[in-house]
Amino acid sequence: MLGEFTWSVLEKDMEGLAQRFKAVSRNVANADTPGYTRRNVSFEDQLRDVIQSGEKLRMTVTDPAHIPTRPLLVSDVKPVELKIRDEAYRLDGNNVDPEREMAVLAETRMMYNAMNRLAAKKLAIYRTVIAGR
Repeated sequence: MLGEFTWSVLEKDMEGLAQRFKAVSRNVANADTPGYTRRNVSFEDQLRDVIQSGEKLRMTVTDPAHIPTRPLLVSDVKPVELKIRDEAYRLDGNNVDPEREMAVLAETRMMYNAMNRLAAKKLAIYRTVIAGR
């Protein structure tokens, strides 16, 4: 059960969303800090590539020194925290827009809750199968 592809994707998605929660909370906490650069967490593109890899011709990696063109497995997906430097919001160098951060926080919360509901529904299906109903 735990090795199933869907569970791996759910786990990696929730890991990335949890890291985004931390980045957004750091941004909000430093909204008044002069020179602070807001941070964003990116992982969805990597995860999408892994999910859609069945539709693409996969590059064979025969040696650990080979550099893959994209993540090969769900476990290879790593959420990346990026500093957003090219946006100016205030004259003191701080580029945190509190309204934007609250919108990102709400969006992240909705996605996290959706992943939790999906995991709960999958567990309910397993319980039904195990119970034999």
